[in-house]
Amino acid sequence: MRELDYNFAIERLTTFIREKAEETGVDGVVVGVSGGIDSATVAYLAAKALGKRRVLGLIMPYYENRDLDDARLVCESLGIDYKVINIRSIVDEFESAVGGLDTRSRGNVMARTRMVLLYAHANAMNRLVLGTSNRSEFLTGYFTKWGDGASDYAPLINLYKTEVWEIAKLLGVPERIIEKKPSAGLWEGQTDEDELGISYRLLDEILWRMVDLGMGNAEIARELGIGIEMVEYVENLVKKSEHKRRLPVGPVF
Repeated sequence: MRELDYNFAIERLTTFIREKAEETGVDGVVVGVSGGIDSATVAYLAAKALGKRRVLGLIMPYYENRDLDDARLVCESLGIDYKVINIRSIVDEFESAVGGLDTRSRGNVMARTRMVLLYAHANAMNRLVLGTSNRSEFLTGYFTKWGDGASDYAPLINLYKTEVWEIAKLLGVPERIIEKKPSAGLWEGQTDEDELGISYRLLDEILWRMVDLGMGNAEIARELGIGIEMVEYVENLVKKSEHKRRLPVGPVF
């Protein structure tokens, strides 16, 4: 993996957030706080950049589980204002209107419901929505289009998941948040690495070589001592999710 000066990265990130808030003339930011490391890191960065009074955390659970406690811990440890909005009734209304949803579709509705609530609060309060997606998720399409992938600015979008872990440690994010298994919280017991079929540490090593260095699949496999099938699997994730990284396109005339 690339070598980053993480203290410099934190300074760059906080400067970015501060500059964007000043450029747009907003009164602050809204962050969806899930109880995971990415949203915790963004909340910590935002509070560092703007001061805690200009950061609102929105906790939007569908399930009552440890994630809710962890999200509260993040907000309370920072001293930022936060609201808890249970989205179960909203999501269930969508499911009823559609006539039933499978697990993945329900998860996408959950993510898009959270996006709507984030923007409703941001509009009402003259604030920006800060996204929490990282580069690992962005490149593999591991996000909901127009859901958690939607925001005004995404501070972590050029940082791999393993790099976010290091930044979180320096920021003082609670240890239990850093050590928990990453999960999008789209269904009970779901974890990112189980769903992706690969650990973040290996995924990041492959993505960095493939996307940033432009190495070929065979070369990546040799350098990492893994089968080429795994590299091809990651390449396929990147290719098939290209549409998620772009605004809607149509033919050119």
